[in-house]
Amino acid sequence: MNKVDAEKRIAKLRELINEYRYHYHVLDESIMSEAAADSLKHELAQLEAEFPELITLDSPTQRVAGKPLDKFTKVAHEKRMISLADVFSREEVLDWISRNEKLVPGGKIDEFFTDIKMDGLACSLKYRDGVLYQAATRGDGLVGEDVTLNVKTIENVPLKININEAEVRGEIIIFKKDFERFSDEFANPRNLAAGSIRQLDPKIAASRPLRFIAYDLVTPDLPTWHEAYEMLRTLGFQVSKEDRVWRADEKKELFKYIDDLDEYRKGLPFNTDGMVIKINDRKVYDDLGIVGKTPRGAVAYKFPAEEATTKVRDIVISIGRTGAATPVAILDPVLVAGSVVRHATLHNADEIARLDIRIGDTVIIYKAGDIIPQVKEVLTTLRPESAVKFDYMEALKKQYPELKFVRPEGEVVYRVDGESSDFILKRAIEYYASKPALNIDGLGEKNVVALVDAGLVKSVADLYRLTVPKVASLERFAELSATNLVAAIERSKGAPLAKFITALGIRHVGAQTAVSLARKFGSLDNLMSATEDDLMAIPDIGDVVAESIVAWFADEENIKLLGELRELGAWPAEESDKELPLAGKSYIVTGTLATMGREEAEDKLRALGATVTSSVTKNTTALIVGEKPGKSKTDKADKLGISRMNETEFLKLIAE
Repeated sequence: MNKVDAEKRIAKLRELINEYRYHYHVLDESIMSEAAADSLKHELAQLEAEFPELITLDSPTQRVAGKPLDKFTKVAHEKRMISLADVFSREEVLDWISRNEKLVPGGKIDEFFTDIKMDGLACSLKYRDGVLYQAATRGDGLVGEDVTLNVKTIENVPLKININEAEVRGEIIIFKKDFERFSDEFANPRNLAAGSIRQLDPKIAASRPLRFIAYDLVTPDLPTWHEAYEMLRTLGFQVSKEDRVWRADEKKELFKYIDDLDEYRKGLPFNTDGMVIKINDRKVYDDLGIVGKTPRGAVAYKFPAEEATTKVRDIVISIGRTGAATPVAILDPVLVAGSVVRHATLHNADEIARLDIRIGDTVIIYKAGDIIPQVKEVLTTLRPESAVKFDYMEALKKQYPELKFVRPEGEVVYRVDGESSDFILKRAIEYYASKPALNIDGLGEKNVVALVDAGLVKSVADLYRLTVPKVASLERFAELSATNLVAAIERSKGAPLAKFITALGIRHVGAQTAVSLARKFGSLDNLMSATEDDLMAIPDIGDVVAESIVAWFADEENIKLLGELRELGAWPAEESDKELPLAGKSYIVTGTLATMGREEAEDKLRALGATVTSSVTKNTTALIVGEKPGKSKTDKADKLGISRMNETEFLKLIAE
């Protein structure tokens, strides 16, 4: 086939394949068999291989994942990507309408627009000359991350549209039926969607059944939300089938519709926790502006939380990043509102007394706003004789004997006392930046004290909000040192999973345990949803360590911190499940090495799959010996017949 004929054939193939894609992935109907469509795609790929100069960015073949990226680049949003304020009752919706009517000309809002609130990852798509050229996450609303290669692998995302310039925003989701085969690896569909897009290797996103559901056409700017949705459909985007327009006098019908949706939403193909209500007139919507991070012109009506019953296996206390001592109920796993719940906050000692909750009780749990699991009621009639009453103060002393706690006047929460609380924050940040953790150069004790005392850093997440001018304003810093520190903090994003787990400072979890956790679970999302039984299946992790890990991930403040870190782009890379060359072997480093520090040497061993310990046992593979080694270690190794390895042999080992 000559080039002219090939060009004509390629154009027809692309047109037919795109038509199939639109009908199959957007309209949920098929115009041909999947086998026939695959045959057409194969022919197209062969022709493009023969005539590579005819390949275009919008060709269906360009959905194939490319090479992994080294890191995501930052993208500044031309128009801020905002979140919505939540409301939980009709009264709150009516109050929202009333407040806005006082602000609009004429004091009257004519129409409202509603749509289902999707539970996924917000994303912006930009088109130039009709071709998709950039996709970005929401990030902090002002700056996101470029995930174009990953988004291009999503089958229902049009690579070319019939309009020159456009920005389309929507939610990347996973249908419930598609999530079933990943349920052992991820806590819920949203975690799977977000985890898939935030991978440096596009092949991971390509291997997962992601979908993009559009909810906003930023440009071109149309008069109403309804017209924007119609335009999105015309351009070939999948949008919700539940969008409606309501006149101002149809509030009763609107609320009835929301109630009806609450009943049948379980049958929807995707998870939802509410209904978005917007002022339909987009000029009025924009003129009302933004308060904080939320627009005045829209709210998210949250459905009543789903409930379930389960048993309390234990109660532990977690110390959050502000020093609050929060009791957490460890539960038998149960499905609530689309995800598996394994723990619930009990808030404080007064709440424990009010509920009269005991270890062994059967409880009703629910999700407040479909997010945070909480205990609604204890079913005392089902209480077994073996139920154990929980002594809050005794548990505090037992779990944290080295800390002093106070209950500030007017508060219900016990906290680490003021001086200790400040100390905890500084030590937490120091440890986060230390060599065993993220190894952030320039963030030693004195600089941490300066940043905290100046109020620039009130949590670990604030490190990623630092700017050169802010840091340079402190006495300890000049322009160059401030620039170096901010750059070092930025480099810590996307750290290896084991390093990130170490940096969190979970009680009883050191560098070696963090490596074991990273290898076992592969991602932080998987670790977050692990049960005590899952954790105790790992050698050397007993009930104390498992309980500490579960309690840490059950603490609301810790979950909030992780959410902030994720939004700021400070999130660990997934661990590869490939067999590592030193897996199953155990080493000890003793003495001083000429080429590197001991911690660096231990990190290199762990990266190759080895276990690094501090005590010689019969299971030790070899002792790596530098200058002036510990005599007790070498003597015991000789006694047990453990071989020694000098620095040259060690360097050869890690180079192989």
